[in-house]
Amino acid sequence: MLIIENLCRSEDREDVRYDYSYRVVKNKVAFPGIYKVQIESYGIEVERRDIVNGFLVNIERDSVKNISPNKEKVIALVKMLYKHTVSPLHLIDILGEYIDNYTMDYDEMMNNICSC
Repeated sequence: MLIIENLCRSEDREDVRYDYSYRVVKNKVAFPGIYKVQIESYGIEVERRDIVNGFLVNIERDSVKNISPNKEKVIALVKMLYKHTVSPLHLIDILGEYIDNYTMDYDEMMNNICSC
């Protein structure tokens, strides 16, 4: 996994500072038994660090490893998550429908590779 984009922001609520990191990560995905090729795939990791009186008291993290082979689509999703300060606890709830729709990108990519 390689981090290719990292957006950070902080939010203060009562006595807690929440530091958020929204990352686009690059992986390789293979389709064994079907194709003998690996393609680049992009996913998202969201992390929230809870700071109280300067001390780290909690870390929440969630990720989706392979969302799409289309980097621009995944970067747009990360920017949306960042804009709305989405917690890692709600990552799957927010991205679920996008992930379902973007799985077709892998089919398109494999069709393009196979038609060459």
